[in-house]
Formats: sequence, structure tokens, C-alpha cells
Amino acid sequence: MPIQTGNEEPLQTLINYLADDMKECNHIIMDRMQSSVPLVSQLAAHLIVAGGKRLRPLLSLASARLCGVKDNGHDHQIPRHVRLGACIEFLHTATLLHDDVVDESKLRRGAESANAVFGNSASVLVGDFLFSRAFQIMTEDGSLDVMRIISKASATIAEGEILQMTVQNDLSTSISRYFEVIHGKTAALFAASCRVGAIIANNSKESERALESYGTNLGMAFQLVDDALDYSATQEELGKTIGDDFREGKVTYPVLIAYKKSDADEKKFWKRVIEDGNQKEEDLENALKIIRKYDVIKDTLKEATIFANKATEALNIFPESELHTILKNIANYTVNRHF
Repeated sequence: MPIQTGNEEPLQTLINYLADDMKECNHIIMDRMQSSVPLVSQLAAHLIVAGGKRLRPLLSLASARLCGVKDNGHDHQIPRHVRLGACIEFLHTATLLHDDVVDESKLRRGAESANAVFGNSASVLVGDFLFSRAFQIMTEDGSLDVMRIISKASATIAEGEILQMTVQNDLSTSISRYFEVIHGKTAALFAASCRVGAIIANNSKESERALESYGTNLGMAFQLVDDALDYSATQEELGKTIGDDFREGKVTYPVLIAYKKSDADEKKFWKRVIEDGNQKEEDLENALKIIRKYDVIKDTLKEATIFANKATEALNIFPESELHTILKNIANYTVNRHF
């Protein structure tokens, strides 16, 4: 496993390392969220107060730095990697707004979700506004390569969410189809965030491919852990309601493995609660008992570790540096996080 940098958790180390870039990035996010329509600004302010790890723009900024992007010095123009980091965050936040409406989620990052506060219609429309802001920033940047990569990721995210909807409640879903879902809904934007950093730096195609691979595998690990946490974390840790995936009948890795390992009676239970959607108050606890019985969370984290290791291996083409070590540690942190 990678060696930790100091006593801080890797994500905080990355945040500290990129503090100046993220400060500028957050200024852009705040500025470009403003609108002459009061409801847009109010809902945007709600999202800002809710916070978030800003992991995707952090990855974009870190990738640019890893590939040699420097400070502008006394040039007051906002650097490209900072502007595009904001673009990535707008795209991500827009998808969260739409996801919470589709999933009917009541909590997001420990606070009431935007749709719970402002209603579904406002959330969908402000999500559209944020998508538009993202594409405005891309257009201002002017790079066809950047536009191609981010717009492709945007389409892939939508496809991933639609695919997830089509396999919902279907216990015959294969593991490979599940991986296709999480690649679309999560890993594609991780990959685009990282690859854009190499493009901004005018780095080699080899660097682009390596960072794309890092982002893809990190995103796969990240989503696997997210799916595990829905059955293993506490609501306080996770910042959203525990068991949401279960109640929505989502077919995630823990459910697929639990169903595969279950005996005949347990399989009937899974079919009733997931496929038929016939759930009773005590069913979540029964599901957790089966998941614990077969050590499903351990299996899920083992799969996540395989992807995390692939992510760290992808960085081997870059010379050793402080940032190189931090990014490797981020992959390890992704598997061991509790929220």
C-alpha cells in the first residue's frame, strides 16, 4: 500500500496541496452560480452551504499540476485548469440535482436535498442551468479536445443513469452490466477530470491515457465503496439516508453478491424486496443480516481494491514527486473511507 503523507488523511493532504487553486476555483463556482432569477441563486447557495469534497475538480487540478502546469505568477488571468475545474464541478453538481429527483432522495451531504427544500421542478431546472454554465466555461476555454472529452463524459453519465434505471429491480443483472452502470454514472467523469488536466498541460498522449486510466479505475473503486457504505455506514458518517439503495430496489454489487451466495429462502427474500418491491419495515435489517452472514462488504471492498491498485499502477509513468504520492494515496483512501 502507498505510504501516507504526514499524519493527515490523503484527501485533506490533496486539499492542502491545491489550496490556492481550489480557492480560485471556488470563487469561479460562486460567481458563475449567480443569476438574475432569485430562485437559481437561492438553490445554488443551498448547494454551496451543503459543501462536498470537490473531489472531481481536485483531480482535474492535480492532474494538470502533475503534468507540469505552473502558477500564472503576476498574470491576473484565471488559469485554464482552474476554470475547467469549476466546469467539472458544475457538471457533477447538475447530475446530483437530477439524481436526487429521480431517486426521490431527502438528504444530500447530511442536509436536506435541494429537491426536498425547493421541489423537483426547481431542482431539475437549476440542474439544467448548471449544465449550461459548464458548457459556457468549456466554450470560453475554446479547446475542441476539452469540449470533446467533457461533452462525451456528460453523455456517458446520462447513459449510465438510464442504464441503472433499466436494470433496477432485476436480480439477473450480471456483474459486467453492473460495472457498465457504474462506469457510466461515476467513473466516466473521474476519467474526464483527470484527462483534461493532461490536455491543459499540452502533455503527451501517453500521459493522457495514464491519467484517464487512473481516473476510470479510481471512479470504479469510489462507486463500489459508495454501494458498500449504503449497507455498512451510519447515516451520520454517510451524510445521506442509509439503505436508500435497498429501498429503491437498486441492484448494486453488495446485493448481487448477497443474492448469489444466498440459500433458497434468502433468494425468495431478495426477490420479494428487490424485484417485487414488496418491503416491510424490518426488511432492511434482514438484508443487513444476510450481507453480514456472507461477508459481502469484504467482497465488495476487495473488488474496489483491485480497481484502486490499477489506478495507482497507471501513475507509474510519472516521476516520483509529492503530488504523485498524494494521488496514489488517494486511491488507497477511496477504499478505506467511511463517507
